Amino acid sequence: MNKSKYYYDYTRNMNYEQTEEFCKENCNCCKKENKLFSIFKDDNDYNEKSIVGFIAFAIMIFVIFVDVITGFFGQDLVIKEFVYNSFVIIVLGSFGISGVEKIFNKK
Repeated sequence: MNKSKYYYDYTRNMNYEQTEEFCKENCNCCKKENKLFSIFKDDNDYNEKSIVGFIAFAIMIFVIFVDVITGFFGQDLVIKEFVYNSFVIIVLGSFGISGVEKIFNKK
C-alpha cells in the first residue's frame, strides 16, 4: 500500500466518509477492499453465470478425482444420481446461457 506516513495522523479525527474521501484522493488503497463486493453490483464486468458454472464444474471435477482415489483403494464413493445431475444441469445451463448471450447480445 502506498499510504503516506501522515495518513493515520490525518484520518484519526475523521468520520468514515471523510476517511474514504481522503483515501480516494491521496492513496487509492480503499479500492482493493471494495473490489470483492463489486461482483454483486448490477453494473460490473463479471459474468456471474460463468462464475457459478465454473464453481459447479470445479466441484464435479473434485468429486470425480475423489471417486478415482477411493476406487484405487477399493472403496466405492456413493453419490446420489440427482445430486450429480443437478451439477450437470447447473454447468450446462450457466455456460449455455452465457454462450447464447454472447451470440445474440451484440452491442
